[in-house]
Amino acid sequence: MLFLNTRPADRGGSLTQALQAAQVDVLELPLLELAPAAWSEALALLYAQLSAVQVIVAVSPSAVHYGMAGLQRAGLPLHALAHVQWIAVGEATAQALQRYGVSSHVPEVETSEGMLDLPALHQLSASAGVAFWRGEGGRQFMMDSLRAKGMRILNFVLYQRRCPAQAPEILAANLARLQREWRYCMLLSSEASWLNWLSLISAHPDLLNHAHILVLGARLSGLLEHYRQAHHAAFSYIQLNDLRLESILKQIALVQETP
Repeated sequence: MLFLNTRPADRGGSLTQALQAAQVDVLELPLLELAPAAWSEALALLYAQLSAVQVIVAVSPSAVHYGMAGLQRAGLPLHALAHVQWIAVGEATAQALQRYGVSSHVPEVETSEGMLDLPALHQLSASAGVAFWRGEGGRQFMMDSLRAKGMRILNFVLYQRRCPAQAPEILAANLARLQREWRYCMLLSSEASWLNWLSLISAHPDLLNHAHILVLGARLSGLLEHYRQAHHAAFSYIQLNDLRLESILKQIALVQETP
């Protein structure tokens, strides 16, 4: 069975290698790519306020990379944030922070909902300051939830997310193969990836009905379920709570065993 690895190219390579080592047939078809946001007066003003927050939420390894670069650009040393608690969306982001000597809280479920359940957030006062290092369009639900509690949110939009230019070319080159597959498996970890996939296959809507989708988190699962019911679609999906290799391999094995 074919597995579509839709992770960004700079993050998907290790997953492809691990799956291929487990004898899984993988097609790399990134549905997102990231580009750094231009430095601006608005970003400079946010960095000037950063030492006053109690928590910084990093939503991806890229957010860590671009955020730390912004600290240097703003002339704000990392030790000035020694009092801050850090939250990482998952293990990969936590490892990216650790490379800078920063320890972080990581949720069991690698989603906005999982992060909102962390004790580090529950223990904050209603007037606490929380900074988000994120990409354009990411983690809006989490920010809105904390803002509704009265917390002060610093919204660092550090990068933009877009569909890679090569994605239509990869799909076109493998279209006949996908159409022959009675079932293929794919990974979706964000709403942006899901919307990009729908756009890519808009001229070939039946492709979706052959898919078994591994989807990260309850909110994204809900979006797929709503789409499936609204469009009477025949694709199947299963919810993942993390992007660990063993979790992905377990679900691929279950799909392969299904007659």
